[in-house]
Amino acid sequence: MNDWQNTKTPLLQLGHDFYDAVQSAEFPEKKLRYLNSSLNLNFPTDHLWHFKPLQNNLPDCLALRYHGHQFQHYNPDIGDGRGFVFAQLLQNNPQNNQWYDLGTKGSGTTPHSRSGDGRLTLKGAVREALATEMLTSLGVDTSKTACIFETGENLIRNDEPSPTRSAVLTRFSRGHIRIGTFQRLAALNQIDNIKKLTSYCMNFYYQNEYIKIDLPDQNLLAARFFQVVCEKNADLVAQVMMAGFVHGVLNTDNINISGELFDYGPYRFMPQYDPTFTAAYFDYQGLYAYGRQPHSFFWNLNQLGFSLKKAYPDLPFEQILENFSVDFNTSIQKYFSERLNLKFKTTEDCSVAISEFFKYLEKNKLFFEQTFFDFHSCKSTEVLKKHPKAGSVVKALEKADILDESLAKSDYFKNEKPQTLLIEEIETIWSAISENDDWSLFDKKLKSIRK
Repeated sequence: MNDWQNTKTPLLQLGHDFYDAVQSAEFPEKKLRYLNSSLNLNFPTDHLWHFKPLQNNLPDCLALRYHGHQFQHYNPDIGDGRGFVFAQLLQNNPQNNQWYDLGTKGSGTTPHSRSGDGRLTLKGAVREALATEMLTSLGVDTSKTACIFETGENLIRNDEPSPTRSAVLTRFSRGHIRIGTFQRLAALNQIDNIKKLTSYCMNFYYQNEYIKIDLPDQNLLAARFFQVVCEKNADLVAQVMMAGFVHGVLNTDNINISGELFDYGPYRFMPQYDPTFTAAYFDYQGLYAYGRQPHSFFWNLNQLGFSLKKAYPDLPFEQILENFSVDFNTSIQKYFSERLNLKFKTTEDCSVAISEFFKYLEKNKLFFEQTFFDFHSCKSTEVLKKHPKAGSVVKALEKADILDESLAKSDYFKNEKPQTLLIEEIETIWSAISENDDWSLFDKKLKSIRK
């Protein structure tokens, strides 16, 4: 048995050192704009925009405390500044009892708002809803958008035409514990709370690993925790790379220890393949460019290791991190194969195919998603008609077998073009909403992605 009880909402067990009780702002309107029915939440959906406590759940909305490196500069003055967790839900399944958070973005000020207004633009909410749907369709382990409501307020923003409309987004996520949560505890020298949070995370995010560990051995617990977080995030960034996605702001406060992608900012899906492609207009140095994302995850995991070291001086985190590149490359081969619906006989064959494929992409400045679409299931004759210069790629891919015959025959791959979510289309969808309150393009895009 362990010290944590799954019958009590997890954050309440963690205690008041980790959050502040807050209230939602009062809004002139609460106009529902989007509701994700696929989540199958077993309570009245109006809780998603009224934030009334669920029965036997969190009695208050909780703004979480954390610090973080932002563009690799440490900032102790952050935390949930425009959001909170208002419910936690237990999903029972035979393999694992998984907890999920319902958290907000744009719900008003908190003790961590600094000079901000605690609000979210409607455009920001629309962008996140589109991204979570597209990432899910591409096999990326991401948070989900549960709902969006418009507040009837106008906001002034320096980085987009103002005044602009305001909204609140509710996010469905496997927790909101970040690397920055551990960094705060280390900065404050809260050794006991680091140990408490480590145990908490293992139980509520990695329960199958937690039950294997001899609980009195705290060093073993910490080592396994750090190892599994590294493994999960190495796998996650491989998913991100194979989706052609650029998060935009891979700060330590935006890396979830559950290994789930969330809280992305001015993201972009990459059009033509370009390792230097950046998403954030303020990323002048290209720190979080597409090709640097694996290094960014690695750097952030180092910061988690340094934080844990405060409480576990003997933690061999550098040694554990040495496996990151191996785990990442293993996952890259897995997701590359799945994206092309191919099964390679050896890892060497797969490695050669990846090398040839991406050299071809870069040399010819090809569109990322379209090229994966064209080469899916590698029907050699058809591929070479579209890509007559791709002989070396086709030769490498021909060493593989088809992974799923039914997928190879899917009607989706009979189309001329794949589903994409490039910035131009996002702007077109937003223009229709902004200028005419026309949500038809938004609804149509979500349906197309889900198909």
